[in-house]
Amino acid sequence: MKSLNAEFFQEMKKGAWQFAQNQNSFELKTVGTSNQTEIILQIQLIESLIDQKADALVIVPIDSKALVPVVVKAIKAGIKVINIDIKLDEKLLQQKGIKLTYVGPDNEVAAELVGDFLGNKLKKNAKVILIEGLQVAENSQKRKQGFLNSIAKFQLNLVASVAADWETDKAEKLFSELFADHPDIEGVMCSNDAMALGVISVLEKNGKAGKIQVVGFDNDPAVQPLLKSGALLATIDAFGSQMAVQGIEFALKVLDGMKNEGSFSTKFELIHSNN
Repeated sequence: MKSLNAEFFQEMKKGAWQFAQNQNSFELKTVGTSNQTEIILQIQLIESLIDQKADALVIVPIDSKALVPVVVKAIKAGIKVINIDIKLDEKLLQQKGIKLTYVGPDNEVAAELVGDFLGNKLKKNAKVILIEGLQVAENSQKRKQGFLNSIAKFQLNLVASVAADWETDKAEKLFSELFADHPDIEGVMCSNDAMALGVISVLEKNGKAGKIQVVGFDNDPAVQPLLKSGALLATIDAFGSQMAVQGIEFALKVLDGMKNEGSFSTKFELIHSNN
């Protein structure tokens, strides 16, 4: 995994362990980076698992392209690899003649769903800001596109789009500067809830929480009070804990002889104060 300090991946880890406790056919090891940008460390973690002769790896890549070489190395070492949550670059995999199973949500459709919820609350030409995730990650690119689809559909005015790399502190710093430049914005689209926390912190300091609409993605435990108070308008639950379980289940099936290929969509749900 990546960023075990992030609530989404803490929940993912918890789900994996809860599943493993009821099984006796495999031994589970969970590893991850401490933040969402430690690409080299994640590569080193996978290389270590190759050296330990793991039978299967379930991987959430930080960088959709940079992780491909070490994944290819793992597969050539005889390890079965299942890709979850953030898709590895398909073109690079094809160039290496590699097929593997992907398990995760349709991030573009999910982001458009929560983006539409915001769009329905705003008037035509309302000014909005987009806070992107790590730009080299496939899910960040897809979520951005989903939000852009909503912006076009509802004829909103995108005044700024910046990448805060999934991190709360970076989002708070960047949004503080953006809000000073655009105090008349009416909405903010955040590609994950961690960054939404940073945005809402700025809005709270300026007495604008709940007045400027914010949407996020992940349904982290930390945003539950903000959904109830209205500081966060809506988010998407991608059920990360169950995504991990599905990744492990596919790994076991591949070890059992199933072909390692195909893309399998996991469920997601729009979450707001009424549900």
